[in-house]
Amino acid sequence: MASGDELVKYITERFVTYIETPKEERKLRSKPKEPWAEKWFGMIPLGLTLMKRQTGRKKQR
Repeated sequence: MASGDELVKYITERFVTYIETPKEERKLRSKPKEPWAEKWFGMIPLGLTLMKRQTGRKKQR
């Protein structure tokens, strides 16, 4: 286990590098949020949407 001084030094270094990076760069690094339906139900909403599109195209023909 690291001593208290080393831990404080490590946390301070990480904090300083975070603060020194531009805000735009930090925003680019973060992941975009996935839609809530996909998060809760997985691939089911996507599959249903694709099926709905296919049935709509068949009716147009």
